[in-house]
Amino acid sequence: MNAIDPIRRRKLSHEVLDRLLARIRDGEWTEGGHLPSERMLMEGFAVGRPVVREALQALERMKLISIAHGERARVLPLNAQTVTAQVADIARHLLATSPQTMEQLKEARLFFEVGMVRLAAERATKADVARLRAAVEAQRSASDPMFLQRDMEFHRAIAAISGNAIYVALSQAIFDWLGQFHVSLVRIHGAENVTVAEHLKICERIAAHDVDGAAAAMTAHLTRASKLYRRLERSAAAAAPAARTRRKRKP
Repeated sequence: MNAIDPIRRRKLSHEVLDRLLARIRDGEWTEGGHLPSERMLMEGFAVGRPVVREALQALERMKLISIAHGERARVLPLNAQTVTAQVADIARHLLATSPQTMEQLKEARLFFEVGMVRLAAERATKADVARLRAAVEAQRSASDPMFLQRDMEFHRAIAAISGNAIYVALSQAIFDWLGQFHVSLVRIHGAENVTVAEHLKICERIAAHDVDGAAAAMTAHLTRASKLYRRLERSAAAAAPAARTRRKRKP
């Protein structure tokens, strides 16, 4: 007889969460409206208060509801940021447990950002270009702790030119994931001037509405950075055993 996987019991809070999600999706509780009280949910689902609270906290992490002390949970409006937040936990888990996922994320970022810069070159107004140039200058004068933040702001500004809230949310999510799991490589000391020069070139191609030129400049920028990241990763991996050996030798 072939092996059969055992049936695993789910946590009650997961069952409650699924039922609450279904009722929110069905429109039973509209945006801005309140969910039933904890006591009513306890009685309706025949479960204890900890189970209900765990399910509500999961909904809050998904940014589907807000919870204020002494008040019933309130349904939040759905937007691009909300949708992105719902996949964030899964993405973080993949990045933390699967090394190849980081390479896939960088590949996806290249594809995404080249598309964004092509749209920006098509649609940018004089005001958009002025904001991009201001972002480049802010990065040029940024102190070390702020340099990475200014870098992200430049790329988010490019996504914003699209006028598409989903693109802006995806841009933010990609940088959040890169920053959380790749921070030592995203922040490359000594390469700041090169980064600023590349950003300026991208900005000028957008200002000229040169779609192909902007795409080529962005590809060169991200490809150069990715190659540098890989060199630093190999150097760090090679240095780690020697560092451990030195620590062991200390009296």
